[in-house]
Amino acid sequence: MRYLITGTAGFIGFHLAKRLLDDGHFVTGFDGMTPYYDVRLKERRHAILSRSNGFRPVIGMLEDKAALDRAADLGEPDVIVHLAAQAGVRYSLENPKAYVDSNLAGSFNVLELARTVKPQHLLLASTSSIYGANEKVPFAETDRADEPMTIYAATKKSMELMAHSYAHLHKVPTTAFRFFTVYGPWGRPDMALFKFVDAILNERPIEIYGEGRMSRDFTYIDDLVEAIIRLMHVAPAEENRVNDGAIGETLSRQAPFRVVNIGGGQPVELMRFVETVETAVGREAIRIMLPMQQGDVPRTFAAPDLLQALTGFTPTISVEEGVRRFVDWYRTEMKTA
Repeated sequence: MRYLITGTAGFIGFHLAKRLLDDGHFVTGFDGMTPYYDVRLKERRHAILSRSNGFRPVIGMLEDKAALDRAADLGEPDVIVHLAAQAGVRYSLENPKAYVDSNLAGSFNVLELARTVKPQHLLLASTSSIYGANEKVPFAETDRADEPMTIYAATKKSMELMAHSYAHLHKVPTTAFRFFTVYGPWGRPDMALFKFVDAILNERPIEIYGEGRMSRDFTYIDDLVEAIIRLMHVAPAEENRVNDGAIGETLSRQAPFRVVNIGGGQPVELMRFVETVETAVGREAIRIMLPMQQGDVPRTFAAPDLLQALTGFTPTISVEEGVRRFVDWYRTEMKTA
């Protein structure tokens, strides 16, 4: 099959594209190579993908609709996966406009592209951040998610709403998946695991927010990619409507549109996560305990029931195994960067 994936130089897009290429598919990758973090890491990811004859990169910003159209003309995609975004909760406090430009205007361009191309399935990356500080756990797709704590979460929720309207108006089967703290090799340097490992190995202190009392539902990258690929084959339609009363109504009555959590439903306390990193690195961290930062939420906790019902799959890789794999990668790849 032929896939158009936005964000292939990014963490998740790279892994998804590599898996599809390894499976014999064709991938057109679209990425803006923005300097949010070291572009050299993005270039290394694209260089790995370019070893495959099935990969065609197109460099451009989401806000540039003409560039997106060129990518679609080049790839003639059967499926579009929109992963590119301005990510990061804390950076949204510093540069909110970047989130509006990329996550709203850019996503609108992807929706317009899908309206024209009419792919078999359009899949969009959303986030667990849209649940905000919901006290009901685990977070289910049917829960209210209209009290975002950051502009990042607000733009992702808004993208979901725009996508629903396009699915209704133009009948493009659309799935928005909400990620829960994805981590693993080739991850972003601004993410906690990358920062913790780098600091501990270089004998620098790590900053632990919320006095360590927060918890996160961590999802290892291989589990995430497996879930996305399985969801690709379950384009929203009446024949795969989930009628489980415990899960609730998840397929829109007005459109071929569905939201799906991708998380294992096994939240980990932050201090346990720190201890896991220390064990994998083989060295104790110098800890600086700090209060919760503005925009942070006390916990994330996925209800994985819908994902399991649709795909027969739930993320299972433990945080201990995932962190060990990341540390092995870091020691191999980053020391030569």
